[in-house]
Amino acid sequence: MAVASVCNALGVSRATYYRWLHPRKGAHRPRVIPRAYSAEERTKVLEILHEERFANRAPGQVVAALLDEGQYACSERTMYRILEAAAEVKERRDQLRHTTYAAPELLAGTPNSLWSWDITKLLGPKQWSYFHLYVILDVFSRFVVGWMVADRESATLAEKLIEETCTRQGIKPPQLTIHADRGSSMKSKQVAHLLADLGITKTHSRPRVSNDNPFSEAQFKTLKYMPAFPDRFGCLQDARAFVADFVAYYNNEHYHSGIAMMTPHQVHHGQARTTQLARQTVLDQAYKDHPERFVHGLPSAVTPPPAVWINPPKNQPPPAPSPLGPTDDQACA
Repeated sequence: MAVASVCNALGVSRATYYRWLHPRKGAHRPRVIPRAYSAEERTKVLEILHEERFANRAPGQVVAALLDEGQYACSERTMYRILEAAAEVKERRDQLRHTTYAAPELLAGTPNSLWSWDITKLLGPKQWSYFHLYVILDVFSRFVVGWMVADRESATLAEKLIEETCTRQGIKPPQLTIHADRGSSMKSKQVAHLLADLGITKTHSRPRVSNDNPFSEAQFKTLKYMPAFPDRFGCLQDARAFVADFVAYYNNEHYHSGIAMMTPHQVHHGQARTTQLARQTVLDQAYKDHPERFVHGLPSAVTPPPAVWINPPKNQPPPAPSPLGPTDDQACA
């Protein structure tokens, strides 16, 4: 029988067939490289690299330093090969390793389930003078639930603001999580004890990661990029009056892109369904009057997202939008 027929019947290539017939012919033999460094020579190179004077230097610098001393251990590339074989292509110094912090993954599905708070500085009347604006924001609705302008940053003032805001919003344990960055007031024992007493879960951003608290940062940007925002405030009363007007506008008049161009007040107080239906009625009538102007068919009023994430898990699909938006039972107490 022909070799090709046998190979076809066995489902193997002819090269495999011939290796079976002559197992020693062409067998793999260890490749001997005459110029390769021996185990002793490799150990000696590693010992040189482990010397204290070379602990923080790259192999290229080690080679140059040795040449200046009249020595040659090996080339830079060989040093890298030896280090790689020893799993030492990394920092070789014995130093403190920073703690790895997991990204906070927080989900808000209703108003008053997740708050974000932060403190920003407002320029005072003189150079190096500041007022401090404390803002507590509901992540789901973007509604400012509490704020305060003070002449200093203080854990005592933060504690008072959080406690008064929780009372005003009717917070009951364990419904609420409060998220903040890692400022001194946010991490203070006073605030931590208050939240524990109120049955509130607290979370913090990772160190030196600004986008772990994005909603507060975005709200501060909206404030400071307003055309009417002054370069400086003349006194504490001026700052408080300006922020009071801004919060009233932001909560009741500002159409927020993150919540389907509704106001934070509408979403926070369970009016999203009514607003969406009213907008849909207007769109239906506009389509009925001039259908030729809507090339993609009947338009739909956009609804706010049913849930809002801070750092959604990887491969997390976006929440499916509700056709009628948040229901009335999602309103705060």
